[in-house]
Amino acid sequence: MTQTQLIGTFQITNWQETPYSESDTGAKQSLAIISQQYSGDAEGTSELRYLMSYQPDGTAQFVGFETFTGTINGQAGTLVLQHQGQFVAGVASSTFSIVEGSGTSELATVKGEGSFTTVEHSQANYQISPS
Repeated sequence: MTQTQLIGTFQITNWQETPYSESDTGAKQSLAIISQQYSGDAEGTSELRYLMSYQPDGTAQFVGFETFTGTINGQAGTLVLQHQGQFVAGVASSTFSIVEGSGTSELATVKGEGSFTTVEHSQANYQISPS
């Protein structure tokens, strides 16, 4: 990777969420299975699993793993991202790292970290800083 920061957007194309624990206060925990389409410096698709913990005030914390398949700056392969994020005031954001050793093909040696913030209509802006 020659670029210091990769940028672009992703669009959520499918979201299926199943609660596995709920309380009378409105708190709940759930598993979300998500599909996404990437554009920008990263082009491709991803499958993502979040474990989510919703609080009675409507905020949420989440952790998960995402498998990206596509190209990054023209290099093809797959890699896995490990997320830690939150949902506050209608905005989801996450920091993530590329799981070392998870890359395949031309992405086999890619390392780094990044973040995303939702904007609107199930779309988010991402930034990745390869190392």
